Amino acid sequence: MLKIKKEIMTVLAGIKGKAGVAIEIDNECFYYHNEEVFPSASVIKVPILIEGLRQAENGTITLNDMLPIRERVGGSGVLQALSDQSSMSVKDLLTLMITVSDNTATNMIIDLLGLDSINKTMETLGLQKTALQRNMMDFAAVKRGLNNITCASDLIICLKVINEGEYLSEESRTLALTMMNYQQFHDKLTARVDPDKVFVASKTGSLPGVENDCAIFKYRGKTAYAAILTEKLEDEYSGRQVISQIGKYLYDYLTEMN
Repeated sequence: MLKIKKEIMTVLAGIKGKAGVAIEIDNECFYYHNEEVFPSASVIKVPILIEGLRQAENGTITLNDMLPIRERVGGSGVLQALSDQSSMSVKDLLTLMITVSDNTATNMIIDLLGLDSINKTMETLGLQKTALQRNMMDFAAVKRGLNNITCASDLIICLKVINEGEYLSEESRTLALTMMNYQQFHDKLTARVDPDKVFVASKTGSLPGVENDCAIFKYRGKTAYAAILTEKLEDEYSGRQVISQIGKYLYDYLTEMN
């Protein structure tokens, strides 16, 4: 890890905007503005997933329950394009929330779990800079100054909850990893990673001027956790390129050290 810190700092120096980074590989780490608050965009869906699985475990909700799709919102996702008669299981809604970042599915899950319950669980997990303050695509709430926020270190906590520890059962953790492994957006941390060689579970997010990503990399017994947040980007494409380059550094580090 030490040998790529310089390379990561060099690529971060070229970003035209603000960035926060947290990377942990075993006892090695790299932090850069890791506790600063950023707009979360869709990476907020990772702690929402954790709360959904927690409630399924304690019987508050049932993953196989079918929910009618009523109020559709725009942005990313596929549910807005389906017929009005559609229904979907809670498990499938969670899957769509993660794999294609479906905003309609996410809002249905938030309404099902309860915004307060999601925030309470994030507090229990020790997320000090993360808050879910509104549904996806709620522009009225945005105008009132209600934004969803997080920091890189908080996302690392979420990734660890999904991959290890006892907060979630092994079954729930396996389900979460599977959902994140089926992630359909690969233009950031995973852009230059060979998925046949390294297992990756990730969740991206983006807004105007914002490009975020967080991921778990697994290779031959080694696990890397990475979270990169940005905002005020002058050029979003260049921001994505910076994130993908850091992902390549991590990939090379994991595969070359074994």
